[in-house]
Amino acid sequence: MEFWLNEKHTDGYSVNWKFTETLYTGQTEYQHLAIIDTLEFGRALVLDGIIQTTERDEFIYHEMIVHPALMTHPNPQRVLVVGGGDGGTVREVIKYQTVQQADLVEIDEKVIWACRKYLPGISCALSDPKVRILVEDGIKFLKKKENDYDVIIIDSSDPIGPAAGLFGEEFYRDVCKALKEDGILVAQTESPLFNKELLRSVNKILSGIFPVTRTYLTSIATYIGGFWSFTLASKKYDPLLAELDIAKINGMNLKYYNNDIHKACFALPNYIKDLFK
Repeated sequence: MEFWLNEKHTDGYSVNWKFTETLYTGQTEYQHLAIIDTLEFGRALVLDGIIQTTERDEFIYHEMIVHPALMTHPNPQRVLVVGGGDGGTVREVIKYQTVQQADLVEIDEKVIWACRKYLPGISCALSDPKVRILVEDGIKFLKKKENDYDVIIIDSSDPIGPAAGLFGEEFYRDVCKALKEDGILVAQTESPLFNKELLRSVNKILSGIFPVTRTYLTSIATYIGGFWSFTLASKKYDPLLAELDIAKINGMNLKYYNNDIHKACFALPNYIKDLFK
């Protein structure tokens, strides 16, 4: 018997994933959660029928949501990750010796539990002493913070359900307030092919709050269309002007991110530039 997950994105576009085993499935307080073993991509985290991360290509997403910002900031010591209950973003954050504390704020405790149990290669850093796990609503958490973090990373799922509020102006203003005077925000901002209006909206909002706003791109086979965007907003440092520590990058033994990728990922095709005019 063959098992297939049909991941429907629009009325005319869906992705089919062949999987060999369901390792866990259940309904949490916020969403349907599953861990499956796919034929091509290894184990995968699935939320509300949509694959969030897979063993085969997770390193691309997690390296790209973290390293452009942390390599741009000259001394990141306190870092906040909102969402990211699989632990992959935190894993990349604590590779920096300067980082003294990495806070993970995840609303759904079951996601953390399932990833710890079934995706140990991704969640391996969640037990590190520098990591503090807070099972809270990230929106409410940030309203209580001011001048606390050097870098804040919004590692959210799609803008539906519990993540819907993580793409609005009020939330981004709270993020700005929670950052130190030279702080950096980075957020995953969805597909530049299928979510153009969301990308335009986020860029416009952040450009009105921060003096530096840069959208950058990468390719991730797992995600819709295979093409993905992130948006970095900074109070002081421009990633295009950052003096990268090549020895530090090489010492991390990364699989995707490097000096050339840092420079290239901020180069935008014309149709995306046109979104921001």
